[in-house]
Amino acid sequence: MTTLLPSIHKDRVLRTPEERFAGLTDFPYTPRYLELDGLRVAYIDEGPRDAPPVLLMHGEPTWSYLYRKMIPVLVAAGHRVLVPDLVGFGRSDKPSHPADYSYGNHVQWMCAWMEAVDLQGATLFCQDWGSLIGLRMLTHSPQRFARAVLGNGGLPTGADPIPKAFLIWRAFARFSPWFPIGRIVKAGCAAPLSDQDVAAYDAPFPNRRFTVAARLFPTFVPTTPQNPEYTNNLAAWDVLKQWDKPFLTLFSSRDPITRGGERVFQKRVPGAAGQAHETIRRAGHFLQEDKGAEVAQKIAAFIAATPS
Repeated sequence: MTTLLPSIHKDRVLRTPEERFAGLTDFPYTPRYLELDGLRVAYIDEGPRDAPPVLLMHGEPTWSYLYRKMIPVLVAAGHRVLVPDLVGFGRSDKPSHPADYSYGNHVQWMCAWMEAVDLQGATLFCQDWGSLIGLRMLTHSPQRFARAVLGNGGLPTGADPIPKAFLIWRAFARFSPWFPIGRIVKAGCAAPLSDQDVAAYDAPFPNRRFTVAARLFPTFVPTTPQNPEYTNNLAAWDVLKQWDKPFLTLFSSRDPITRGGERVFQKRVPGAAGQAHETIRRAGHFLQEDKGAEVAQKIAAFIAATPS
């Protein structure tokens, strides 16, 4: 199945200057680029090309830098690691017209990227918006995935209650004139984030024109059945309810937005039965920052324990 790409205002696409990414801390990876109908998507691709792939999906308002503590652990364990930057984030192009962004458009872009790199036999790890998009990628093309790991994320349809912490975040993203992305990421971590790391999260966004996606993403989360993606997420859940390949949850202990959400997947996804689900202690929303090496080790152990 070939994914159709959304139509956008191509004359209003921004590209972060490469010098903004100079001197990144502990992130020596050379980006690769893929053109999707004139829109450039950046991604990291490390490890042997013929090794079992692990797909790491970031969320809001981060980018592939979030996975710098996990990539080397997974590569050392013998895996190929792919980490795309969502459109509007990281080194990927950033449409500046708000109408070009939607939940559905991001699913289409990432499914098209997945098809273009011909992902096969992959293990998915997804968090935050990486799960809203990543789980849709998995249910769009389940034959491309061998297993999945979910951390601090979900696949809401809008039919269930939304945590108050998320509603506060959504209002802040929409209305606050002050939107310091690096400091926002820092606030979502349990452990201190260095000034260099804060600057790395700010790097993709030279000015507010580049932050359109980061501002809009919280408004796309289905919070009522009237959301445009309500039906598509219900259909995705129908696939997950029949997913009998291995499915692991690794949620952290200090995330007020997603804490407890793992139980829904443990109950509804057949492949979650009997897996070694764990709570990642002393980790906040961005568990990749707080406990990245530990999370990567658990993913590698999960893969080793559930051969395809």
